[in-house]
Amino acid sequence: MQSKATTVKEYLTSLPEDRRKTIAAVRKVILRNLDKDYEEGMLYGAISYYVPHKVYPPGYHCDPKIPLPFAGLGSQKNYISLGMMCHYNDGAEDMWFRAAWAKSGKKLNMGKCCVRFKKIEDVPLDVIGEAIRRVPAKKYIAMYEKALGPQRLAKHRAKGLKNA
Repeated sequence: MQSKATTVKEYLTSLPEDRRKTIAAVRKVILRNLDKDYEEGMLYGAISYYVPHKVYPPGYHCDPKIPLPFAGLGSQKNYISLGMMCHYNDGAEDMWFRAAWAKSGKKLNMGKCCVRFKKIEDVPLDVIGEAIRRVPAKKYIAMYEKALGPQRLAKHRAKGLKNA
């Protein structure tokens, strides 16, 4: 469910208390471990963490006007979702994350890059924190550009810089 909130504060205020507390706890861990080159804001109707245009001028290849998405945290109809794009683009980070989560003893409900959970007790917050800390913005940009490949990257940079 995409929110129409334009700020993180407005988004959090709009949530039921149980969801707000869970999202606030995960958000706190993310912010404590987030590289200084990322920013927090609202994208796609959820709390988002992204590489701003001042750090990565080309932006997101799907829409260069949008900064490069890194992670998103949002309330869905039946669960809370934490998406981390670094797992989509990098098999090593994904393998590390799945193994670390398994060691926590908690059940992992995850698609390609989105972890789904219902309550804070379902989440090993230390694993989330380490997953965020392991991928500073410069590393994430390199992973992203590698995933695009040389031809798509050249087109993306040209298109993105034109729109910047």
